[in-house]
Amino acid sequence: MLPALMNAAAASSPHSLATASGLLLGTVGAAMLVGALIGWALGAWAIGLLVGAVVGIPLSVLVVYLVYSRQEAT
Repeated sequence: MLPALMNAAAASSPHSLATASGLLLGTVGAAMLVGALIGWALGAWAIGLLVGAVVGIPLSVLVVYLVYSRQEAT
């Protein structure tokens, strides 16, 4: 009985796995782009791209957490 209630609540949620995936990919991609641009300005775009990816992973997790925690509060 309990799983049926959980599925009904999940179906009415405006956020889905696709939303979370899009936020993750978009944030990592944006961080990589910014890192590559900063690296290009400093003369090493590949290192900037790598640093952007490393910084983008925890940043994207934070973005998803903030979006979903805001949805829970309302």
